[in-house]
Amino acid sequence: MKIAKTISAARAFVRDARRPIVLVPTMGALHQGHSALIRRARRIAGEKGSVVVSIFVNPAQFGPKEDFSSYPRPIEADESVCREAGADLVFRPEAAAMYAADASAFVDESRLSMGLCGASRPGHFRGVCTVVAKLFLIVQPDAAVFGAKDWQQLAIIRRMVRDLDFPVKIIVHPTVREADGLAISSRNAYLTPDERAAAPGLYAALRGAATRNTPAAIVREAERRIACIPGARLDYVRLVDSAALEPVRRLDHGTTLAAAIFLGRTRLIDNLQIPARS
Repeated sequence: MKIAKTISAARAFVRDARRPIVLVPTMGALHQGHSALIRRARRIAGEKGSVVVSIFVNPAQFGPKEDFSSYPRPIEADESVCREAGADLVFRPEAAAMYAADASAFVDESRLSMGLCGASRPGHFRGVCTVVAKLFLIVQPDAAVFGAKDWQQLAIIRRMVRDLDFPVKIIVHPTVREADGLAISSRNAYLTPDERAAAPGLYAALRGAATRNTPAAIVREAERRIACIPGARLDYVRLVDSAALEPVRRLDHGTTLAAAIFLGRTRLIDNLQIPARS
């Protein structure tokens, strides 16, 4: 496995890399979920292809009161995860390499990013789109693997790829969960023992609410169940079209039940895909 710390080094690898190239974008602090994405990329690339994992804590997607400076950066452990999961290259640039001091050009999706997490984190998805677009240009992947836990991010990346004609196939990997149902996330490490014990209630609330028969009833039931989670503070619950992320009035096509809560200082997100009902 090779390590590239500069854009020029990553591009040098790409020039000689075997195709297909499959990219797994991450911010590091890698866990079982990331390992599953890398292994999925390895299967897609096959023995003859190349897997590139980017590790970059992207300052452009953090708000002024968010945890950029304290976000974990366990470099050696992350590289070990990448090596064991089958990566061929780890691209881990510094922020100065990715953004000029006077950078003024960014990629901004203006529709799907307005609600859900975008309403709570203004500017976040501009940062996400910009860094993913830059990674696509640097690595020139044939495909990229994203986890389903960040469903809004996934929908926005798909829209960016469609609208800007990136020749990249977006692969979705199911959310990887702990045995008790909690979606695995780097930010779970911020939870206190009591908060960690309460956290699986988010997914349980979504699953329980999904048994209701109308969109309004689903949302009400999810809110009711989340209110019963000890210490939880609701950010949002929405039932939206899985692609357009717009509110739905009927269950006759695929929808996504998405929610975000705070437990202490930790913000947790999760979602549940609800199939169409006749």
